[in-house]
Amino acid sequence: MISVLLATYNWPQALKLCLESLNQQTDQDFEVIIADDGSKQETKALIDSISTAFSVPITHLWQEDIGFRKTRILNQAIAAAKGDYLVFLDGDCIVQADFVAKHRELAQPGHLVTGSRVILNEALTKSLLLWLHWDASRFFASLLSYRLSGGINKYLPIKIKLGDGSWRHYKKFVWRRIKGCNMACWKTDALAIHGFDESMTGWGHEDADFIFRLQQNGIIRKSGAWATEVFHLFHHIHDQSNAAENARRVREKILAKAQSEAP
Repeated sequence: MISVLLATYNWPQALKLCLESLNQQTDQDFEVIIADDGSKQETKALIDSISTAFSVPITHLWQEDIGFRKTRILNQAIAAAKGDYLVFLDGDCIVQADFVAKHRELAQPGHLVTGSRVILNEALTKSLLLWLHWDASRFFASLLSYRLSGGINKYLPIKIKLGDGSWRHYKKFVWRRIKGCNMACWKTDALAIHGFDESMTGWGHEDADFIFRLQQNGIIRKSGAWATEVFHLFHHIHDQSNAAENARRVREKILAKAQSEAP
């Protein structure tokens, strides 16, 4: 079984669309574990109202809001996951109906997958948030119009899905295109590196650190582009005061590895 680990924080309107898109998956052999970094009561009320009629089990994990501690709540989600394969998703993303199915197709022992995202602009995001429910048919009927008007920044990777193959493999660690809102790995591989580094607090680069340490532990990275794209809703940039420090720590690990391999 696949466990979708869904990170969220105080945006129930977006989470509603995200969950409704997950409820329309063609592949139903999965569970959802919501990793809630301290949202207020409105988020719990939403989850409670949706859970009763949801097609797969939902578990809601919550921790006190004392700052951005996504790494800590995600590690709790990893521990709670019943699935042997983990798909990481953020609550400000809407998924396509074959999202779980495509991740399952790309899942391979000894490999991880970093997916891709389609960015929505502010106007389209505001429009979608007014919908009573997520309507995939309505959205896709206007897809080309959205692209031509700048509502979305990609079109072809949504319309054209490519299969698996060695062309997806990265030969070395590359920081680019690591998005914590869409990536996947085996639970045993995540546990082998002790999950996310909980000393990394504040927004930024905890996903790159996670992927780097997986690769350092012998796991091969695959690209999930042209298969697993998610629609990322617009929001203003979060507090990035810790991002530079987090990035510095990841660079230190990369440099230490390079020096250890130098002749």
